[in-house]
Amino acid sequence: MDEVAFRLERHRGAKADVAMRYGVVRAYTEHLAAHLSAEDQCVQSMPDASPAKWHRAHTTWFFEQFVLGEYLPGYTPFDPKFCYLFNSYYEAVGARHPRPMRGVLTRPSAVEISAYRAHVDAAMAGFIPIMPENPTTLVELGLQHEQQHQELLLTDMLHAFAQNPLMPAALPGWREPAGAAPPSRFVHCSGGVVQIGHQGAAFCFDNETPQHEVLLRDYALSSRLVRNGEWLEFIADSGYQTPTLWMSDGWAKLQAQGWRGPLYWVERDGAWWQMGLGGPAPLEPDAPVRHVSWYEADAFARWTGARLPTEAEWEAAAQHPAMHEMTGHLWQWTASPYSPYPGYRPVAGAVGEYNGKFMVNQMVLRGGSMATPPGHARSSYRNFFHPDKRWQFSGLRLARDA
Repeated sequence: MDEVAFRLERHRGAKADVAMRYGVVRAYTEHLAAHLSAEDQCVQSMPDASPAKWHRAHTTWFFEQFVLGEYLPGYTPFDPKFCYLFNSYYEAVGARHPRPMRGVLTRPSAVEISAYRAHVDAAMAGFIPIMPENPTTLVELGLQHEQQHQELLLTDMLHAFAQNPLMPAALPGWREPAGAAPPSRFVHCSGGVVQIGHQGAAFCFDNETPQHEVLLRDYALSSRLVRNGEWLEFIADSGYQTPTLWMSDGWAKLQAQGWRGPLYWVERDGAWWQMGLGGPAPLEPDAPVRHVSWYEADAFARWTGARLPTEAEWEAAAQHPAMHEMTGHLWQWTASPYSPYPGYRPVAGAVGEYNGKFMVNQMVLRGGSMATPPGHARSSYRNFFHPDKRWQFSGLRLARDA
């Protein structure tokens, strides 16, 4: 086989892989929403959350707007008004429906959104085999973006169902990761100059680049995540009533919102229960504590005499054989503000709004949670939220100076 034929064959194989991955990711979104009623899919329980129907539509709009509309000649949008309804934050694309008002969109119906997804999927099925190389990166970005929204769909529905006195399951039959980690201990991690950021040719978001050197001092990192039982000790020791443990903004938020424990903890007849994706269940003392804000994580760490790790410390220790629960359990708060890496430049055009413009007033989380789609997390992945947010699957591990 000559070089030209080899390249053509490799390109065909790559397109077949893209087509298969596209189908798998898109089907998983529908799987997560399959048990939700039309009424379920309309609910928006707070401004930070979005209805399940909106997540299904917005991820479809991404492919229509950035792939089909740009690269498929003669493509006809399903409904031109959907660009206004389902644009999230892309200012360069145009005006959009206000985020806090997404729950009023009873129309289009969930059935119409299914038809919208089918329309775009059919167009993508015809486009992927003939697409030039340039859109391949955009298609993968769209799939990674949809995986992010799969997790958000679950966390947003969990928040909505936790407000319902019936406390239904956001994902019936859900089973949380089983098996307790070994007893916690602090593991020594050598400092020095380390490489931080994404390596290799596989996909990453632009905020994971460029790879750069960071100088670390020796430090120690807890071998596992903080547990519910440890958090109960924090509560019993007046952790939520001791202002000296808290950042000023965190103490103000605690008082304003009446925090007395992690989100979704409910005390019934002297026993603690927790709302999860499978519905309410008795609190498991040995399970990692979850749904805590950065403010709570920071206060707990101070109460123990430890601190939160920086994101560079976390990434440098991610492959250490003594570390447990680095991914697949909870996103882990770090002490690092979400800011650009040295030399970072957002990509040109509307897609450049994906990450860069959010690099202020937020804190970095690392790892990946029980709600993160399989294969989506990696050690260089940078998640980020404002420090008061609690509805995500967020927890913590402790660090110390060596």
